[in-house]
Amino acid sequence: MLLHNELALIFTNSEPVLKAVSKLALLLAFTVLFNSVQPILSGVAVGSGWQSYVAYINLGCYYLVGLPVGFVMGWVFDTGVMETGLQTLILAILTIRCDWEKEALIASRRVRKWANMAEAQPKLEA
Repeated sequence: MLLHNELALIFTNSEPVLKAVSKLALLLAFTVLFNSVQPILSGVAVGSGWQSYVAYINLGCYYLVGLPVGFVMGWVFDTGVMETGLQTLILAILTIRCDWEKEALIASRRVRKWANMAEAQPKLEA
């Protein structure tokens, strides 16, 4: 962020491009931040067995929010984009509100169940 005015100098010396890159550097920084947190929260949710929640959140954020907002901002107001922020916010709320002790017990039960199922399977002889 400290070099946002000089970042594009690596590639060009065109004044309009330099101004555009400088203007978009802050948006890029927040996009990278959101795109770092969002996959982690999605992984936590999927690992906790909430695949259907993640699917609905993704569909809602991308298609119900992202496309209309992107269309309005891009075509009507001639500006940028946003929907990863909403997805990150929803997944963060879901993760924060979770009872992790309960989730650990559920995971332990599943592991024991799968271990018992594996032991009950007949062994194949080579």
